Amino acid sequence: MSCVEQMKYKLYLERTSFKDAREYIEKNSDEVYYVEPGYKIFKDYYVIGIPPVAMGVKGEEMLFTYVKPCHGTFVMAIESDEEISRLRAREEEKLRTSAKASSKKINKSQTTAPASFQELWKR
Repeated sequence: MSCVEQMKYKLYLERTSFKDAREYIEKNSDEVYYVEPGYKIFKDYYVIGIPPVAMGVKGEEMLFTYVKPCHGTFVMAIESDEEISRLRAREEEKLRTSAKASSKKINKSQTTAPASFQELWKR
């Protein structure tokens, strides 16, 4: 796709701030995911905004912020099973990576004995 505006979309909020758009997505979505600015959707569209950038799933629609220069920020929804699946898979990967990292921290701290009483209380 060369332009999101050429796709079949719905507008839920127009000419608003990033904060209001995020709050709208958080309150009106069945599922909410947070992405970093620059997250790519629909192969060549980059989501921009002030972190955390919320993306929502409402039924079969994906809600996201869309910024149009000189017109402001919009909350737009497009039906896309493919993008919703990709967003969910990304979240699952983040959770797996986080779980691996936290288990490594736990194992590392358990293998070294505290050298003093003070170190014991630091943990």
